[in-house]
Amino acid sequence: MDSPNSTAGQGTSLINWELAASTAAKLAPAGPALSGAEIGAAVADLRVMADRSVPYVHEITGLDAARDLRDSQVLIVDRASWARANTQSFSVLMASTMAALAKKQSAQRPSTTAVSGTVTGAQLGSVLAFLSSKVLGQYDPFAALSPDAGAESAVAGGGRLLLVAPNILSVERELNVNPADFRLWVCLHEQTHRVQFAAAPWLRHHMLSEIEKLSTLLVGDTEKLTEKMASAARSLARNRKDRTAETTPSRGGILDLLQDPEEKAALSHLTAVMSLLEGHANVVMDAVDGGIVPSVRTIRQRFNSRGKDRGALEKFIRSLLGLDAKMRQYSDGARFVRAVVAETGMQGFNHVWTSADHLPNEQEIHDPARWVQRMGL
Repeated sequence: MDSPNSTAGQGTSLINWELAASTAAKLAPAGPALSGAEIGAAVADLRVMADRSVPYVHEITGLDAARDLRDSQVLIVDRASWARANTQSFSVLMASTMAALAKKQSAQRPSTTAVSGTVTGAQLGSVLAFLSSKVLGQYDPFAALSPDAGAESAVAGGGRLLLVAPNILSVERELNVNPADFRLWVCLHEQTHRVQFAAAPWLRHHMLSEIEKLSTLLVGDTEKLTEKMASAARSLARNRKDRTAETTPSRGGILDLLQDPEEKAALSHLTAVMSLLEGHANVVMDAVDGGIVPSVRTIRQRFNSRGKDRGALEKFIRSLLGLDAKMRQYSDGARFVRAVVAETGMQGFNHVWTSADHLPNEQEIHDPARWVQRMGL
């Protein structure tokens, strides 16, 4: 399998990124038992499916960016490599914020910064270990911005698509579906994300800027941060006891600790963007018929019904991390895309990739007609 570079740049940070990656690698559950030949065949097949899916993405989306994706890579990875890749991305996303916070804390408590980084790195590694067995694929638009980006990625200047082979194989076995069909179906979703960023080359830096803004607001006052996290934990516990008490949808887990108007506004924008990206990818998957993936109806039915019997611990972790909120993003964004395409056609919808000003806000995600009106379509 492919692997990202071996280290995640440390620099001045409150998080020991290398420890996070190594902790995740140690704690990640074992994947399916496969021989060397079986692993080689699965990796080769996933590469074929990744390539095969791109023309279908172009056909469905009408985005000419799908014709040339040389600015990004496709990597077939295991769970540990997925976790390491994400520590690299997190180090990019949090670099400026962590450096400023580390400087502040070091001045206040010089002897605790290194210990804090070790503890936080181990905690992050534990979270990544859990997630590493759940993710089928991920497009990482920030790969080339990492200090440890490989030469090929740095020269290309783009991102990388990660296909997590053991998880794809585990799920296809769990669902008892045709492996070739399932792998192509997964690749269609993930390649759509790759095409999105190719169609909107400004999107990577826009998201980076917005994430940095949110993280700076979030950790800017360390005293308030501790208080907010405690409040979020209490709120999560209450919601688990009485789901009917919620009058508005939760954004999900740790993100519920955001309370200030400026923080909520920053999160609202990122929520809308993520809903758009995930919803668009799901619409592409749903546009696939039996002529492309023969057993697609069976795959959809079995995939959508999986997870209903999750254990209590996994349900709690998913709630804490906001993973159920992410699933709502899929459906909210998909409804927006379908409504806009029904009103304006795919060509009208594709105005969304033109500039940051054309991105829908959170209100427009839930009321697509407002976006259509604002765009003058």
